[in-house]
Amino acid sequence: MAGLLPGSETRDIIGDPLAYGEIPGPKLSRLERRIGARHSGAEVTILAKITRSSLSGRLLVRVLRDGLTSKAKGGRRMRIGRRCGVNLAVLFCAAAALAQQVTTRPQVEEPSKSAVFLDVVVTRKNGGAPLAGLTQQDFTVTDNNAPQAITLFRAVDGSEVPVAMTVVIDAVNTAFTTVAFERNQIGKFFKANNGNMAYPTQLAIFTDTGMQIQAGFTKDGNALSASLDHSVVGLREIKRSAGFYGAAERLQLSIQTLEQLAQHEATQQGRKLVLWVSPGWPILEGPRITIGPKQQQGIFDTITGLSTALRQARVTLYSIDPLGMADAGGFQHSYYEGFVKGVRKPGQTGFGNLALQVIATQTGGLVLNSGNDVAALLDRAVADSKAFYELSFDPVKGEPDEYHQIEVKVGKPGLIARTRTGYYSGK
Repeated sequence: MAGLLPGSETRDIIGDPLAYGEIPGPKLSRLERRIGARHSGAEVTILAKITRSSLSGRLLVRVLRDGLTSKAKGGRRMRIGRRCGVNLAVLFCAAAALAQQVTTRPQVEEPSKSAVFLDVVVTRKNGGAPLAGLTQQDFTVTDNNAPQAITLFRAVDGSEVPVAMTVVIDAVNTAFTTVAFERNQIGKFFKANNGNMAYPTQLAIFTDTGMQIQAGFTKDGNALSASLDHSVVGLREIKRSAGFYGAAERLQLSIQTLEQLAQHEATQQGRKLVLWVSPGWPILEGPRITIGPKQQQGIFDTITGLSTALRQARVTLYSIDPLGMADAGGFQHSYYEGFVKGVRKPGQTGFGNLALQVIATQTGGLVLNSGNDVAALLDRAVADSKAFYELSFDPVKGEPDEYHQIEVKVGKPGLIARTRTGYYSGK
């Protein structure tokens, strides 16, 4: 098996779900081009093209270029990231077959922009379905252990749930054979209940040419399934044989795309569920990988920017591993848990803090990796929002980018609340 760098081993990249050793292919200096996929018999229409203008994208490019190093044997350091100057094009696409089936999102009450807004799911300590029927008096909220007054409260249950859902097929961080398997499973999920989706849903396909997103949301699962059947997922051009360079490029591309998806979701009202079907992007951590203070500052800035974008867009992220139990023995399955705690200063950061599973947990979502039935895992993510509580509080004043740990407690025995774990003060 090919090494990641001269004298290094594949375990230097902790948690990378892809194996190495494919036939080498030409490296891309740019990932910015139009694609010619066909969708339901009609040419895909490019609605927008976004390049490397996002905050996290610029910062992560800078970090990867400005000194991320890997120690080879004998103590020699090699600079990483020269190949990572990627111009990301995120392509928001309209599918003709769905154009007349777009569902109008309901208007919902939104808090003030300055408030911290939380979507809270309550379950029993031993798990089970979300619980309804609680009142504002049952909840307490703390910000860095200081009690906060709840300024807005709403219990949401049943058909009134103001939720929209995006299902993401990740073809960048998933082997081609696994993508084929998960497409079948996602199609099964769309066609369940005679194709009647619980919430307005859109399909997104993430490749190394960008992300294709259908225009608008629909509750017609049969139309979503047909759209999926006609979509094209090309062969990945960020070759696995690129080793560390390819892993760094996939990490950068994934973080940029997630932030730009959050910006896209922010244009819609209400809560958004993003179901990201993927074993996750590489966790660039290991004993032979070192980063300095300048790079840690860049990672910290990326974390704060992405965290704020997801919070303001009201995105709850779910990490759905299509490898399931096949990945149970790998680092990716549980290694992320060491990075879940929010970081308060640059010196605490590493690339592990940007793992898909970490971000999902911090947004109040779930990491679902307990089986290979992807359709069932998607159903579980949807069921997680059958009953929840919207509440907000005024943020505590702090220094720019100061981390605030959020804790929500339920004043009834045996119940626990799950929501986003923290936020960063604005500049």
